[in-house]
Amino acid sequence: MIRGVHAMFFTPAADQMRAFIRDKLGFPFTDTGGGWLVFDAPEAEIGCHESQTTFHRLSFYCDDLAGTVAELKQRGVEFTSPVQREDWGSVTRFRVPGGDEVELYQPTHTKHRAHPVARAPKRKRAGAARSGRRR
Repeated sequence: MIRGVHAMFFTPAADQMRAFIRDKLGFPFTDTGGGWLVFDAPEAEIGCHESQTTFHRLSFYCDDLAGTVAELKQRGVEFTSPVQREDWGSVTRFRVPGGDEVELYQPTHTKHRAHPVARAPKRKRAGAARSGRRR
């Protein structure tokens, strides 16, 4: 069953991106060999929004946007927009190696922590009800 989400950055600045995520964002990682780092993201969520075109976006979220922005600025992260209040939370953007930008937001919705992946209920076997056995 699905256990999580794997996000990827494709960039000519891959070594710098790995160092940025490791050193600036502070994500734990596994070195799978040759300096290829796979980072452990603390949580994940997926949103699907109406759009005239198809694209994807990566956003990081936190519980204290002002505090997180201050901490990341101390680590040298460049923010490219002021914090803006939206219906769904407060959001800003920061630059990553290669020149792209990602969002950082503090949601207004309550996050369900450690929520297991929903699974379909197991069906009873046809003979189990007659014999009184459970499987």
